[in-house]
Amino acid sequence: MMVLKKFTLSLLSLAALGAALAAPVSAAGAAENNGEALFNQRCAACHQPGGIGTPGLAPPLVNSMLWPALAEQAPAYLWGVLNNGLSGTIEVDGIGYYGLVMPTQADLTAAQMKALAAYVLGDLNGLNVVLADEVLEYARSTPQSHSQLRGVRKNAQ
Repeated sequence: MMVLKKFTLSLLSLAALGAALAAPVSAAGAAENNGEALFNQRCAACHQPGGIGTPGLAPPLVNSMLWPALAEQAPAYLWGVLNNGLSGTIEVDGIGYYGLVMPTQADLTAAQMKALAAYVLGDLNGLNVVLADEVLEYARSTPQSHSQLRGVRKNAQ
């Protein structure tokens, strides 16, 4: 009887452990297409919640001048930065970001990149842009240098 009781308790413990381990995976799966959740997981450490930026470290992603100036090129630029990263020097609202090093996020799925773009461009900046699959695929398959990406940004402002 004692052995059966210990065995039952062991099985219950394993079941509880399995449920606890499965919970983060389920939560991660639910966040797959949630742009805000992805942003908070992948971007907010530097760009801060809500994309307000960290002066001198990471520029704000809420930028009333950049995104409208890029217009329909905004998704391609954002996806280019996500796929290739970005380094160098940029200036935003009179604040210099020197030695900027944003790592590539190329490990994100296409669905995650679209969700992030919808959050940054739509939710944070109020743009109504088309997030076309072919533009994303082109951005993923055509590497851009950091210099090219900074040039796109500079030409838009």
